[in-house]
Amino acid sequence: MSRRVVVTGMSGVTPLGSDWASVSRNMRSGVSGIKFMEEWADIEGLNTRLGAPVMSFDLPARFRRKQLRGAGRVSRLALSATEAALLDAGLLGDERISSGATGVAYGSSTGSVDAVSEFGQVLISRTTHALNSTSYVRMMPHTTAVNISVVYGAKGRIIPTSCACTSGSLAIGYAYEAIRHGYQEIMLAGGADELDATEAAVFDTLYATSLMNDTPGRSPRPFDRDRDGLVIGEGAATLVLEERDAALARGARIHAEILGFGTNSDGSHVTQPTRATMEVAMQLALDDARLDPGDIGYVSAHAAATAAGDSAESHATASVLGNAVPISSLKGFFGHTLGACGAIEAWLAIAGMNEGWFPHSLNLENVDPECAPMDYVKGEPRDIRCQVIMSNNFAFGGMNTSLIFGAVKK
Repeated sequence: MSRRVVVTGMSGVTPLGSDWASVSRNMRSGVSGIKFMEEWADIEGLNTRLGAPVMSFDLPARFRRKQLRGAGRVSRLALSATEAALLDAGLLGDERISSGATGVAYGSSTGSVDAVSEFGQVLISRTTHALNSTSYVRMMPHTTAVNISVVYGAKGRIIPTSCACTSGSLAIGYAYEAIRHGYQEIMLAGGADELDATEAAVFDTLYATSLMNDTPGRSPRPFDRDRDGLVIGEGAATLVLEERDAALARGARIHAEILGFGTNSDGSHVTQPTRATMEVAMQLALDDARLDPGDIGYVSAHAAATAAGDSAESHATASVLGNAVPISSLKGFFGHTLGACGAIEAWLAIAGMNEGWFPHSLNLENVDPECAPMDYVKGEPRDIRCQVIMSNNFAFGGMNTSLIFGAVKK
């Protein structure tokens, strides 16, 4: 018999703050986290100068220097989010974290870029002078999952999910399955990514970045007729997942229940989104949750403000859920945080569901006629009382994910 899985802790680090109170206040006020990146100005050939940096975040003073030697910025973002999520769950320092009952599912697009650069010097300058004993640990794609498990002593399953923009959402989905099928009692799940010009360059070479360099707060523009591409951001978010009965037995506060998860691959093009398989991922989540399309009260869209992606996603969503469901994207506030976005968006969608409101798609003024006609939340946040929400993410490589969360009945 499948076990029920709940969210007992959640937190994150974003360009708009590192707690729900700060982030929600900024979203309600329409504050953008997008900045003009002066430090990219001397990069020849890079057209975009927009990014969404995390201005500051904290790590506990109790963390020993030795513990953090192998943690680059991306892992430190993940550790900051995980520390706050464990505190929120009431599990910080709990013996269950290091007993083997707890696993880690976490991902990022890559490891820390400075470590990649250190290895790059071997090829470019034919020297190893930049390498040290932590270079590989900081660079490896599973660096976030490993650093979390080492710092907190988690000895259960470790599930690295380095798969670009679905790293965070896939980690949550796989963590849900690990508990549901009895492999773990607790899972620390999420995603992180750090901001770097090289990540912007990936999309710049595909002509997919925004060039609104003179008006940072006006871009990106998910679903908007006048959007001109995405903006890269950074951050992290962690969800603490538990088996429901065990969580109730210890008196835990439950934020939400994970009701369904769907994932698949396009199996076609490396970078072009495929509407048909997006639809399948959403339907798989509905089937897993044993819900009808009309049960979904809000959709947190991936919508990174690219022409092909926004259009395909909107039509896929409308095909599966109909045109009446409210939908919005957070990318206008935070930029595209890549491996972090699925976890950040899940965290904020759950918090919004519990407070009865959801943010608008910042900068969405005129819906692109190429996008499906839907109930786009634009202009300002909207009060929506609902019991079930869906959070979708889609990544390069044809990776599709859909998560369904349910409110806790009072």
